[in-house]
Amino acid sequence: MAQFTLDALNAMSPRDFVAALGDTVEHAPWVAEAAATRRPFADMAALLRAMTEAVTSSSDERKLALIKGHPDLAGKAARAGTLAADSKAEQASAGLDRLSAAEFARFNLLNNDYRKKFDMPFIVCVRRHSKDSILLQFERRLRNDAAAETEAALTEILRIVALRLDQRIDAPVRLRVNGRLSTHVLDLHRGRPAGGIAVELHEIAGGNAMQVAQAVTNADGRPDRALIADRPIPMAQYELRFAVGDYYARQDTPVADPPFLAVVPIRFSVAEPEGHYHVPLLITPWSYSTYRGS
Repeated sequence: MAQFTLDALNAMSPRDFVAALGDTVEHAPWVAEAAATRRPFADMAALLRAMTEAVTSSSDERKLALIKGHPDLAGKAARAGTLAADSKAEQASAGLDRLSAAEFARFNLLNNDYRKKFDMPFIVCVRRHSKDSILLQFERRLRNDAAAETEAALTEILRIVALRLDQRIDAPVRLRVNGRLSTHVLDLHRGRPAGGIAVELHEIAGGNAMQVAQAVTNADGRPDRALIADRPIPMAQYELRFAVGDYYARQDTPVADPPFLAVVPIRFSVAEPEGHYHVPLLITPWSYSTYRGS
């Protein structure tokens, strides 16, 4: 993905500016054309405002054309491999390129129901969602009226645009479009951070667990890097698994054989993709607790 600085974008000809950012809005380079007239931009937020205002101030006909320019989720274009590069990567991030036959049939049915009711594709910023969360959004939004759904679709389009801009532009102050998931383990029995604990993060969907990240805590009791960072945290249920039994087996702490606690699971849900979820673990050989920190 090409990276541009704001200074470079501000100095470009209108034609080059549209070439750089025109495809951040699906099949609608007119949005970048309108934004180009608002330069120079002091920061990313100013650029996003210009593109947002280009969309919100356009005619109803143009808004509807913008919405209809987007592909169905897991639809014919995805199956045929004809999605635009950004859309392909975004749908893949939620696993929509790896659907079972039953899952594909469900998406196809919902797509058809939605188009039948609203005469436009269902649009959601998939990078903010898991597969299950997208299906829940489908079912909830099918209960909306046409005006509410048009507004919802435009809101989601602008979220997609913000994330694409954040990926494409190198700026000192980024847009607030990314979340962060971190953890920290404290050994209350020994009164110190718990280093050397293996940690796994799993996304829970349909009763199945898919590993998202793994790490080992350092001497400060933290993984060296956040488990999720620099992207939204998809709305989903997650489970952190901490190998507590192996940790205490390496200490000089007398424990039962087998130990009372082997692997500590903490299951939690994410509702704010742009939020900071800090999920610490406080342990002894016989107990544990947690909370949402910051």
